[in-house]
Amino acid sequence: MSAPHDPVQRADFDQVMVPNYAPAAFIPVRGAGSRVWDQAGRELIDFAGGIAVNVLGHAHPALVGALTEQANKLWHVSNVFTNEPALRLAHKLVDATFADRAFFCNSGAEANEAAFKLARRVAHDRFGPEKHEIIATVNSFHGRTLFTVSVGGQPKYSDGFGPKITGISHVPYNDLEALKAQISDKTCAVVIEPIQGESGVVPADVAYLQGARELCDKHNALLIFDEVQTGVGRTGELFAYQHYGVTPDILSSAKSLGGGFPIGAMLTTNELAKHLTVGTHGTTYGGNPLACAVANAVLDVVNTPEVLAGVKAKHQQFKTRLEQIGEKYGLFTQVRGVGLLIGCVLSEAWKGKAKDVFNAAEKEGLMVLQAGPDVVRFAPSLVVEEADIKEGLDRFERAAAKLTQA
Repeated sequence: MSAPHDPVQRADFDQVMVPNYAPAAFIPVRGAGSRVWDQAGRELIDFAGGIAVNVLGHAHPALVGALTEQANKLWHVSNVFTNEPALRLAHKLVDATFADRAFFCNSGAEANEAAFKLARRVAHDRFGPEKHEIIATVNSFHGRTLFTVSVGGQPKYSDGFGPKITGISHVPYNDLEALKAQISDKTCAVVIEPIQGESGVVPADVAYLQGARELCDKHNALLIFDEVQTGVGRTGELFAYQHYGVTPDILSSAKSLGGGFPIGAMLTTNELAKHLTVGTHGTTYGGNPLACAVANAVLDVVNTPEVLAGVKAKHQQFKTRLEQIGEKYGLFTQVRGVGLLIGCVLSEAWKGKAKDVFNAAEKEGLMVLQAGPDVVRFAPSLVVEEADIKEGLDRFERAAAKLTQA
């Protein structure tokens, strides 16, 4: 395939990019469905989904159509003006969830930033400045801005950047007693991922989320669900809170919402939204027509009984085969997760070696993910085809066989 400009290769990354990533040795250049091709024309099956983003795979016709149609109309006007795609998207999200109001931004970190700022503003307005404390969970991940990384429960990401934002504490995940011991009338919000993504695909217990809801009600604190990774069909419901039957006060969404185009959203109620009055929060690009046009198309495809039921069926296929592979090769002890967010917990002998599994899979033409050093994560397209599931898991088995024989 002829390159439109001077050729670039993986070595260029090490010369011109800030070294905060360590990308794989190949460069993907084209995708279709759940298949990707690199510069050399090698084909890979994509079970990584751009880290739970490519909810409809690559170059899905509905998304390509929505983007190109909008690209010929209007790209950006800022929030000095509103636009039709943003209003349509807000209506869709409000109609499909507990929320009455939507705020659009560009990423999950920004959606969480807005959620945390809203929670503090509500508490400030209603109860005064003392009520500003936020409780999050150990090993949680909420983004990389200074506020969101301070709320996230992984010090390795927040240490070394000067003073952290204060008034934030962390309690063990899925531990209701610990939350009960920490929460007080100074707490403005409790933030929970319904499934901890980055730290190992750990689903919450229903009783834990129900208990958190009750504690928040008792202490006039807001319950925030970070659904950046779990939202937009990933669990087999449009949002994970619906899977659990526990309703938050504020919900953050991103990743799958744009199917690969950057967009984030914070969803909340009328009562809470009114505290973000004109000028209290904003974003230049948030809710731009291009992103919203794509997100509308994503929701039109994903929020259907067929696709959501398909996610649950595909979960079983993945789980059954992955458990067989794990047992056969002694590679992992547990397959956990909900819908098409799946984590394989490495066995004692392979602890800390998720990167080795990632590399072995890549050699067999399969893209997977890690979730910490001890868990191999799968977050494929929600519409991944049967043939791709079978072939991808065959490739994964070949990788497991080679890895464990070596």
